[in-house]
Amino acid sequence: MAYREIRVVGDPVLRTPCDPIREITPGIVRLVEDLLENVNDDARAGLAANQIGVSLRAFSWHIDGEIDYILNPVIVALSEDEYQDGEEGCLSVPDLYYPTKRAWYARAEGIDLDGKKKIVEGEGLLGRCIQHECDHLDGHLYLDRLERDVRKKAMRDIRQLRVSSALQSL
Repeated sequence: MAYREIRVVGDPVLRTPCDPIREITPGIVRLVEDLLENVNDDARAGLAANQIGVSLRAFSWHIDGEIDYILNPVIVALSEDEYQDGEEGCLSVPDLYYPTKRAWYARAEGIDLDGKKKIVEGEGLLGRCIQHECDHLDGHLYLDRLERDVRKKAMRDIRQLRVSSALQSL
């Protein structure tokens, strides 16, 4: 297991759809170990493999004391009439939070390390996490879901943070 650097907005790996996992190898086991270790922080709710530079369909979560993972997740159900519009953030868009509309409930199906069917489903924060991490695996950031005016503000904020960061490193 190893601490892995989180890729941030602008890194092409975040915009590339991830490949399915076709075989459970020792490398896949290490990937899951890394995902579980790197999501194990109170400030982290979820982590997709491409956020640590691996373009494979896998993510981990850490919500309400539960830390777990799923391989090859695909969303199979979303609530159609219940939504949440709370602030959402992302490790790949550090320190910025914007209101993001998501379904209240989500259910994803995939597999575990034994190749057996695995289901993750939840409401509220877990429902948001499932949608957010599956978006990552499809090459999307939550910024893509923002209302037009909020997205414009987010892009300005990201540019501002990059300039501030560059000036601080001088």
